Amino acid sequence: MERQPVLTADEVQAFLHEVFPQQRGLQQIEAIGPMTARVRMIIGEAHLRPGGTVSGPAMFTVADCAFYAAVLGMIGREALTVTSNLNINFLRKPAADRDLICEARILKLGRLLATGDMTVRSEGQEAPVAHATTSYAIPPKTG
Repeated sequence: MERQPVLTADEVQAFLHEVFPQQRGLQQIEAIGPMTARVRMIIGEAHLRPGGTVSGPAMFTVADCAFYAAVLGMIGREALTVTSNLNINFLRKPAADRDLICEARILKLGRLLATGDMTVRSEGQEAPVAHATTSYAIPPKTG
C-alpha cells in the first residue's frame, strides 16, 4: 500500500509561512501527493540576471523548496528537516517572463534520511531547465 501524505498543500504552505515568514509570497505549494510535491516560484525582477534569464540561485531555491514540501507532506510539521546535499544541473535557459514550476519526488523516505530528485521547468514549457538530486536529514523522534 502506497504511503499517503499527512499534510495537504495548504497545510504545508501555512507551515512554511509560519517558520519562514520572510519567504511569504515567493513560492506557492500547488500540490502534495504520495511522495511528491509541485511548487511554483513567482518570477520577478529580483530573480533575473543579465542576458534575460532566471538566475541559478532562483532555480536552486525552487528545487530545494519543492523537495522540502514533499518531505513535509509525508512526515508532517518538522521544521528541522534540513538539506544535507543538493546537486543541480542547469539544462537550458529558462524564460524570464514565466514562473518556474518544480516537480519533486521522494525516491526513498527513511526514518532519518530522505532522497529524491526535482525537475524544474518554465511554466508552459515541456523541456526542463534544471534537474536536481538531493538528500534531506530528518531529526530523530524524541520521547
